[in-house]
Amino acid sequence: MDIGSKIRELRMLKGLTQEELADRAELTKGFISQIERETTSPSLETFLDILQALGVTPEEFFQNDEAEQVVFGKEDFFEKVDSELKSKIEWIIPNAQKNEMEPILLTLEPGGSVYPDNPHEGEEFGYVLSGSVQIRIGSHVYRAKRGEAFYYRSEKPHTLSSAGGAKLIWISSPPSF
Repeated sequence: MDIGSKIRELRMLKGLTQEELADRAELTKGFISQIERETTSPSLETFLDILQALGVTPEEFFQNDEAEQVVFGKEDFFEKVDSELKSKIEWIIPNAQKNEMEPILLTLEPGGSVYPDNPHEGEEFGYVLSGSVQIRIGSHVYRAKRGEAFYYRSEKPHTLSSAGGAKLIWISSPPSF
């Protein structure tokens, strides 16, 4: 770990100039610059003063800061096929159930459906990539075709189905699968 680079990163995240950090830590701007460029190392006492001025603990400063996975490909997807309902769900973000929303890729075969009258707390959004879907919420029926989006609160009994087959991106919040 490059201590100087990490101090610079934290300073910039806090929106501080080198001079503002120096003032808060009772140091000079030049000394902060040297630390950030790794041309000098602060004493332990000075280092702790800098961390205090940045509002972070030594534990926070040194915790492993590995980059998280942000982009996911087909090899990361998890798939569930329901032959009875003629549907396939692909979780396009692994472990999405732990998040506040759950994006999936939904494929409905002709005559396929999901959520047969299964009310639950939350909301749902969908974008139809191909085909068309029928959204039944209570006694109301809505249709969405390729290039159209839909959104609804999911507390009422609802079913998503397709007579001719469809593929869509579907986001459920909170996760319900």
